Amino acid sequence: MVLEGDDMCFACGAKNPIGLQLDFETEEEVVKAEFIPQEVHQGFDGIMHGGLTSTLLDEVMANTLYLKEVKAVTAKLELKFRQPVPIGEKLIVKGWIEKEKRKTVYTAAELLNTAGEKYAEAEAVFMKQVD
Repeated sequence: MVLEGDDMCFACGAKNPIGLQLDFETEEEVVKAEFIPQEVHQGFDGIMHGGLTSTLLDEVMANTLYLKEVKAVTAKLELKFRQPVPIGEKLIVKGWIEKEKRKTVYTAAELLNTAGEKYAEAEAVFMKQVD
């Protein structure tokens, strides 16, 4: 398995014209990004599609590894949806590493509004690229 980026990632790729264009930053050991879902991101009227909630959480956890130059892919993803995510509201997605082993990394993430209310949370296991 060879993992190479090409700026076409759906979530963060700068060259992807239909992507989410997430811009990640690091705050100590936490990686975060902001996103404002639009009408094109909804499932039910006024509510962001659950698949995009999953994408945001998976992507922030993946970027906790990517920004540390750890090449890995998601092996297991577990989500807890706490409440519907409204369209048009600024969201903050945060991710961090829980623990790291030789071949795997355990991560966690949460999706919040600017008041700190939690919409969803996730835990994931990533498989490292083995050279």
